[in-house]
Amino acid sequence: MKDLFQFPEEDALELVRRALYEDVRTGDVTSAWTIPADQTQTAKLIAKESGILAGLPVIPLVFRELKTPVEVKFFKNDGDEVQKGDVIATLTGTTQALLTGERTLLNFIQQLSGVATLTSRFVAALSGSRTQILDTRKTIPGLRTLQKYAVRAGKGNNHRMGLFDMVLVKDNHIAACGGVLEALEVVKKNNTQHLRVEMEVENLEDLQKLLHRGLDVIMLDNMDNAAMARAVEIVRESGDSVKLEASGNMTLARVTEVSALGLDYISIGALTHSVKALDISMRIA
Repeated sequence: MKDLFQFPEEDALELVRRALYEDVRTGDVTSAWTIPADQTQTAKLIAKESGILAGLPVIPLVFRELKTPVEVKFFKNDGDEVQKGDVIATLTGTTQALLTGERTLLNFIQQLSGVATLTSRFVAALSGSRTQILDTRKTIPGLRTLQKYAVRAGKGNNHRMGLFDMVLVKDNHIAACGGVLEALEVVKKNNTQHLRVEMEVENLEDLQKLLHRGLDVIMLDNMDNAAMARAVEIVRESGDSVKLEASGNMTLARVTEVSALGLDYISIGALTHSVKALDISMRIA
């Protein structure tokens, strides 16, 4: 398989171990009682609807953890589009192993493919625009690195990974500090790591206060289209190189309108927190 998106294998392996413990624990009693241990079969992974794939490298990890050799042959890669009825991969091994690993591997690839698919739809809605789609930290606990990988598979872009790799000063930080300038001053004093700095604003007055102060990004939080259009004009007229990000209640219907305003980024929590799993099944031939 192509390593197109730097799959987070170490994180995935830890999650696979937890998922198998959750599901299998002392053994798959149904398969053990109904299927001969030496019986072998080939199973097909089949797309039941169209979408974008993500998470396929999880499959061999599942069988590695089950300590059962299964030959996996991929016909698709992460980031590929599939149509209903497409065969994604074949898995050949003992029937018991295939059935024991089935639900765990499907849970991962269905969820991650759902993220990639939704992301791709937002990206397609912005086709021809300069605006980039970003994810957020609104991820399923424990799945963040895999979900953000799936966003990349859907041709979206990652915002910060967590609280450690970028400064994002939001409304509560600003309120605690007494204002946007006070918050920015504190950040500058402490930013010895030279992390990227973004600040959230809820009005154009605060936006203007932050111009030419060395910020990387200003987030326009829950502003209407007219206010965001004016924000773009203000920044352009000022000559500041700061990037602008829109955030809050972004739907497929709305992002096309917002991207036409000339913003640099649109961040969308729904890419990871409200995604519908892509329907994929495993069928023994």
